[in-house]
Amino acid sequence: MPPPFPPFPPEPPSAPTFTPPSAAPAFTPPAPTFTPPPGAPPPTFAPLGAPPEAPPAFGGAPGFGSAPAFGGAPAFVAQPEAARAAADVNDDGFTRIPPFVRPLARSAPRLLVGEDRLKFYAEQIAQLSADQRDAMRAFFEQFVARMATLGASDLDMGGPATTGRVWYRVDGEKKPHFEVGAASNDEIDILLLNLLSDRQLNDLWEARSADFGYQIDDADGTTRRFRCTAYYDKDHLGACLRAINDSIRSIETLGFHPVIQRGLLFSNVKAGLALVTGVTGSGKSTTLDAIIDANNHDFDGHIVIIAKPLEYVHAPDRCIIRHREVGPDVPSFKSGVQQALRQDPDIIMIGEMRDPETIDAAIEAADTGHKVFSTLHTASAVESLDRMVAEYPPHEQERVRNRLADVLNCVVSQKLPPKIGGGRVLAKEVLWVTASVKAAILNNNTGEIYQMMWEGGNLGMTTLEQDLARLVRERRITPETGLQYANNKKRFQQLLQSS
Repeated sequence: MPPPFPPFPPEPPSAPTFTPPSAAPAFTPPAPTFTPPPGAPPPTFAPLGAPPEAPPAFGGAPGFGSAPAFGGAPAFVAQPEAARAAADVNDDGFTRIPPFVRPLARSAPRLLVGEDRLKFYAEQIAQLSADQRDAMRAFFEQFVARMATLGASDLDMGGPATTGRVWYRVDGEKKPHFEVGAASNDEIDILLLNLLSDRQLNDLWEARSADFGYQIDDADGTTRRFRCTAYYDKDHLGACLRAINDSIRSIETLGFHPVIQRGLLFSNVKAGLALVTGVTGSGKSTTLDAIIDANNHDFDGHIVIIAKPLEYVHAPDRCIIRHREVGPDVPSFKSGVQQALRQDPDIIMIGEMRDPETIDAAIEAADTGHKVFSTLHTASAVESLDRMVAEYPPHEQERVRNRLADVLNCVVSQKLPPKIGGGRVLAKEVLWVTASVKAAILNNNTGEIYQMMWEGGNLGMTTLEQDLARLVRERRITPETGLQYANNKKRFQQLLQSS
């Protein structure tokens, strides 16, 4: 491993001068100078106005460094300090990348690739001053802050796939934004590594991915939180940030039937398992937060939330609400549930049931008289039941079906189709577990459950197709959108023809 990256000198007060010879420009650096570690390629410089060796991606928007070309290394253009100071903000008002990041990105020996290169950068970042690390965070946070301006739900950056750009998802569509500029893969690696704690770095090295929470403070004192994941992407780092709502929807705005709404409250049903399911980005967390908030104002008790990472932080009202994050507070979802059983809870919320151990822990908690809420990445209520059972080997599936039939109360599966006029709207499928549904689960006849939901409107049940048809009738979505989001397209078309 090469020697540690040396501390960066302060910015010199005066600009260097260029003396261009006939063949190539010569750069006279200011004192003190930055000396790369042995083995690092020497930086190359070009005078202002000279064209780069390769055109930047996406047309070369200013700011955020130089864009990498597809399949090749980025072409860097160094500027005199005075010129860089005068141009540290691009035409769209975005601060340019801190000047010490680019030489740090060039300092890695060429033989270091992949994880070795990332670990080298992590070691160098650890030796930077607090001011330098704060400068990188401030640079990164201007792109995070832009999410609120755009109304974006997600931000993606890093790795060869993004071509050095920052991508935002707005109303379900993810696109690159040129006004924020571009950077090399190594530069973005450094910016992302700077965000991670030692524990999160260990998660990254071990699992090739690290989930964590991030927050920024606005000028008006408002704190905005984000759910983040950093992960390996072709020897570099990619990252995705999802905005967490800073306000909670009331449970009344979700449009549940009164039977379902009462069943989700502890004051009416004190035990059992309720699931909120859907694909990524379908609003599961928003629905769960609304349910937890409704319970917080409805009874006097104790709620334990186990998540990775923590998202919305609930203020206690009539309930104690404990927020425990997998990693910093508890080693796993399973351990969190097991520990919660000794903490006198009334409600346990599990951020996600990812494996048989967590499913077992959730069923056990519900079986011992607690109300449990959790999520699954499934597109329908019936698929949710089948997915939970399929997580187990065949010889254990009958046992799981029996236990699931005993404890399951409700399944809400949802999607967020685009609505007419912009934005998105909630479409949901609701299963309330009756005696007939229990029998279907026990007998492994889950295919019958769809018809039970279709006919169970008086109990608050609805299929996704029925709810999509309602949205079409209310002129909130188009028939084409409804057909696109329907699970059973034939049933949906029948509903439209009969209405």
